[in-house]
Amino acid sequence: MTATTEPDWQWYRSFLAVLEEGSLSAAARTLGLTQPTVGRHIDALEASLNLTLFTRSFDGYAPTDTATALRPYAAHLADTAAALLRAASSQREGVRGTVRITASEVVGVEVLPPILTDLRRQHPELVIELMLSNQVDDLLRREADIAVRMVQPTQGALLARRVGAIELGLHAQASYLARCGTPQSMVDLDHHSLIGFDRETARLRKMSAALGPFDRTRFALRADSDLAQLAMIRAGFGLGVCQVALARRAGLVRVLPHPFSFQLDTWVAMHADLRDSPRCAVSFAALVAGLEAYIQA
Repeated sequence: MTATTEPDWQWYRSFLAVLEEGSLSAAARTLGLTQPTVGRHIDALEASLNLTLFTRSFDGYAPTDTATALRPYAAHLADTAAALLRAASSQREGVRGTVRITASEVVGVEVLPPILTDLRRQHPELVIELMLSNQVDDLLRREADIAVRMVQPTQGALLARRVGAIELGLHAQASYLARCGTPQSMVDLDHHSLIGFDRETARLRKMSAALGPFDRTRFALRADSDLAQLAMIRAGFGLGVCQVALARRAGLVRVLPHPFSFQLDTWVAMHADLRDSPRCAVSFAALVAGLEAYIQA
């Protein structure tokens, strides 16, 4: 079957909100609309596409297989619409408008604030959207304008700059070491409270294979949030992994530096089409310079 009429963008927006929130009422609160309005959008979209997108029940809206299949396309429309608005906001002379930057949790919270503060001070008409995620966001889909990544971008349409390698090491609060002692070898970790991940990733599996005792089964505290792990290290809960430069700044003590050292290549990337955009060009340059200074400090 084919669509009977051209769907309105607002219908797709409501469709995405219902998918994410699971009900009309929750979607309406997210969008700042009334529940009947969101319901009309869903009904209109289904009629326009001649498809059933949700199964209605007393406890919410369950997406059909069709809705799940359409989700990435609707998400792409949302990303494109947001990118269009960011580009439109800068269509006057000078550095102005909105730039959307994505980075990992720790980099976004602990490293970027002074860099972005200086950027905004130099360009007061620049608006910054900071999206924190440990997922690799798709710059080709314009989910963000610029990304700080811990892996080398492989997409050919991206402009990427390596800014250096961030070293990771094992650290603890001085109060913890005073209470529990300082490990002198990896074997000594058997007698310490370790802080680490809950769910494995390829990088974490590689780390575990190299270090032996430092794996999920040994952790006294498990959290997939790097910020949560860092907070627990600072609180003196135990030993955990964090960036060496950040730990130095936070007054944490590094232990076992020789067996326990990992390098994370760090890159700044943006879509090549944005190289001539003043808002993106100055933001890209500021991120490169700021991260290089952080790594070399």
